[in-house]
Amino acid sequence: MENSRMIRTAARTLVLIGLTLGLALIQADHAGAATRAPTAGDRSPRIHLIEVTGVINPLTTSYLQRALAEAERDSAELVIMRLDTPGGLDAAMREMTQVMLSSPVPVAVYVSPAGARAASAGMFLTLAAHVAAMAPGTNIGAAHPVALGAEVDETRMQKIAQDAAAMARSLAAARGRNPEWAERAVLDSISLTSAEALQHGLIDLVAADMDDLFVQLDGRLVNTVAGPVALRTAGAQTVPAPMNFAERLLHIVTDPNIAYLLLSLGAIALVIELQIPGFGLPGAVGVISLALAFVAFGSLPLNWAGIALIAPGILLIVVEVLSPGFGAPGLAGIAFFALGSLMLYRPFTPPTPTMPVVAVSPWLVGGVTASVTAFLFLAVGKGLRAQRLPVLSDAAQRLAGAEGFVRTEVGRANAVGVVQIGSETWSAIADAAEDGALPIRVGERVAVVGVKGIALRVRRVGTPGPDTDVKQGRTGG
Repeated sequence: MENSRMIRTAARTLVLIGLTLGLALIQADHAGAATRAPTAGDRSPRIHLIEVTGVINPLTTSYLQRALAEAERDSAELVIMRLDTPGGLDAAMREMTQVMLSSPVPVAVYVSPAGARAASAGMFLTLAAHVAAMAPGTNIGAAHPVALGAEVDETRMQKIAQDAAAMARSLAAARGRNPEWAERAVLDSISLTSAEALQHGLIDLVAADMDDLFVQLDGRLVNTVAGPVALRTAGAQTVPAPMNFAERLLHIVTDPNIAYLLLSLGAIALVIELQIPGFGLPGAVGVISLALAFVAFGSLPLNWAGIALIAPGILLIVVEVLSPGFGAPGLAGIAFFALGSLMLYRPFTPPTPTMPVVAVSPWLVGGVTASVTAFLFLAVGKGLRAQRLPVLSDAAQRLAGAEGFVRTEVGRANAVGVVQIGSETWSAIADAAEDGALPIRVGERVAVVGVKGIALRVRRVGTPGPDTDVKQGRTGG
């Protein structure tokens, strides 16, 4: 019972935390929507500001498409993308560059703040922008594809690298930038600082902050699919265009560590639901967590061998929880779970120049595995203690030794009275030890010593008597 109450409390706390975070995101989304609303009658040029951080994936693609469509409807002067990314999926990156190349609204990529990077896929997005800018203390570049953990055919590696290099040259040439250095950033694993990127013609300008960027952009001529456009940024109104709630939530869960946490949480919650059937909350949390985890896996290089180890590991843990003892199933389940966690993402095929190496933090794997192990010991320990308790045949026997008081007089044989034990009332008769002191009057304290038919056998508290047919001192569990 103590174990069940603890698990119920943990589950309710988890749900409350999730609801609180969800409401906070919704509130932030509404605040962002309010900020985006332009002032009535304001004719100053509007510049939409979007933020692209983290791994490039299909969600960032849909976000960019929506943001550019809104900017076009709003007749925005310019869309500025503040970029900080380690890279991402090749397909998502290519779709984003196509959207930018075909946009009638000029797009400026600004790699900021200091310490940000436009690595791998981020370099291609910067090259595709109508204006490429960086803040001091940032860097840009792409890593040459390297195979990790397996031998890869050299011809295949060359094809991957040459395809990426050709795309980099094409984007640079289309925007009037240095195609040679764009190619070298891919083939020679070059990463450049903002000053070096400006010197070698990979970007157009270095701006200390947004105000400096606006000053340098004002009057600049850019070519779009709609024709040449002279940018007007002096006195422009900045209109933040953040991700909406759904985009923000799904983008957060595509972090490889968050996706792994959701997978682990979902599995543990379903195990708890098996421990407390019909409770509902752990099961709901488990299903939602697993659904979000598999949505995230669609945007990550998932290694199904890792899933193939985690799944039987969880099943073995369930078997251990539901069966007596602590032995081979539990130990094997923990080992499978930890090994599968380390292999969850695919490190055995060559990454493209757009995708950073994706892996779960070993510290996170250790922490989650330790939590699963602790939960397993707790559940099994409670189960073993429960098995050592005597078996109780019915509710009356579970009350043996419990004390209460008389509600109506209690006598022998057919003189059935009523006693209250805790919050319950029971029919009761007096024990044989009460022969010389009948009846037991209203208000007197009694102890349960046995059961006869559907009535409890009771005696006054402190009254001596022979051994009863139910072990004294036992209470319901």
